[in-house]
Amino acid sequence: MERLSGRVALITGAARGQGRAHAVRLASEGADIIAFDSCATFASTNYDPSTLADLEETARLVKAQGRRILWRQIDARNFADVENLVSAGTEEFGRLDIVVVNHAICHYSNTWEVTEENWDEVISVNLTSVWKVLKAVAPYMIEQRTGGSIIVTSSVAGVKGQPFLAPYVASKHGVVGLAKTLANELGRHRIRVNVVLPGGVQTPMAGYDWNGEKGESNPFAGELNKPEVAATLGPIFMNALGEKWMTPEDVANTVAFLASDEAHFITGAEFPVDAGATAR
Repeated sequence: MERLSGRVALITGAARGQGRAHAVRLASEGADIIAFDSCATFASTNYDPSTLADLEETARLVKAQGRRILWRQIDARNFADVENLVSAGTEEFGRLDIVVVNHAICHYSNTWEVTEENWDEVISVNLTSVWKVLKAVAPYMIEQRTGGSIIVTSSVAGVKGQPFLAPYVASKHGVVGLAKTLANELGRHRIRVNVVLPGGVQTPMAGYDWNGEKGESNPFAGELNKPEVAATLGPIFMNALGEKWMTPEDVANTVAFLASDEAHFITGAEFPVDAGATAR
């Protein structure tokens, strides 16, 4: 069933993890894809970055679905580059119907140990550059006059506090507010804006390798593995269903729904894909 046949989707952070899952899923639903990722190392992260080879693999997987893809290596913090890609993508494919703003980085530390450099980098990537992507796509979608769907990836950390994640939590709370503001502004143009709130997902950011196994880069290997810390803070990361982790494809299922006409009356909403982590 191709719910998105004839449509074009822009996806950020598309090299791997959730971004790749979204690109492949939307392509399987009939959408052509415009994709980008920074594929760069960030000073504030302690896990391996995505690579150009990862982004090329995403492109191969989209093409395997029989769909077209235009992809570039771009840092979302560079507004001119994002704007140029939107222009090139819409010129090549003729339209833009769906935007999935998915990129983010994460820094793990006690709040008082976060450096100014760590804070500024995470906020610039996770919040400021999200605004830049939205700033680039909104005028085109308005002028197109055919409505559309924008899906912004926040996190469980966007609606609840979580230890060792101060800049990430702050940025993800900000993303929720940004998306809801935009939903109110774009509603009159029939452009819907919604937020997904993933829980723990099996991606390199969470210390997972591609086989779904925990690796040495597990960012929680320090504090949360201490019994005295885990006993008091560990339950914060638990969920109602007792599931430790979800897959990127679990989140992509919700993204595909929100991108489709089945969700045509849904805007300004938060969709937790978290096994009940926010149900408490």
